[in-house]
Amino acid sequence: MEKLSIVKIGGNIIEDQSSLKAFLKLFSSIEGKKILVHGGGKRATSMASKLGIESKMVNGRRITDAETLEVITMVYGGLVNKNMVAQLQAFNTNAIGLTGADVNSIVSEKRPVKDIDYGFVGDVKQVNFKSVDALMQAGFVPVFCAITHDGNGQLLNTNADTITSQLAIGMSHLYETSIYYCFELDGVLKDINDKNSVIKHIDSKIYKDLLNEGIIADGMLPKLENCFNALQHGVTTINMGNISMLTKENDNFTRITL
Repeated sequence: MEKLSIVKIGGNIIEDQSSLKAFLKLFSSIEGKKILVHGGGKRATSMASKLGIESKMVNGRRITDAETLEVITMVYGGLVNKNMVAQLQAFNTNAIGLTGADVNSIVSEKRPVKDIDYGFVGDVKQVNFKSVDALMQAGFVPVFCAITHDGNGQLLNTNADTITSQLAIGMSHLYETSIYYCFELDGVLKDINDKNSVIKHIDSKIYKDLLNEGIIADGMLPKLENCFNALQHGVTTINMGNISMLTKENDNFTRITL
């Protein structure tokens, strides 16, 4: 089975132009089929502030009202996505920028209201992996932003980590699929105050132990839940760390297996 690499980029790497350029150069050097997924929350918050729109967050999650959705669409789908696509072209990677609405690739449903109304936020329901594959077979490298749609004309703000894992699950029907979650740290840390305390391997048993010890918490918790869900549904390998893990020389990152 042919290999496919799905790389998710977020956080401060998107905000820093030199870091972003270095990442996109490394991404372009990945051999074989590949897909890029990106966020852009900090840029969206900054743009909303310039437009006089207050960003509302609850437990680190954005409340997406109609005005905020307009900003997110402009920033994720426009400013951030198209700048990445343009830079990838400069590295001879024939990228195509996408939301989940393009070629009906990722369909979500609006998150139901329980304790909190998150507004226009989507939970992924279906990945049309054959449509995504058709683009790759035509020689394009998909670059997905964190926007999906509901199939009825409504765009939805959708967590980029979740898009990554659900895309990988879908594409694993056709490819031996690996995920790379790229962020500022070298990997999952045993001690959040010690950047050198990278846990190089996490499997299901180690994960339970880390949970019981309180080492895995906050934002890392849903990220790792996504990882294990993906591994249980056909994804081959998952790696987490800084952009240097995309090189063959670096082995200082976290590998996640079942």
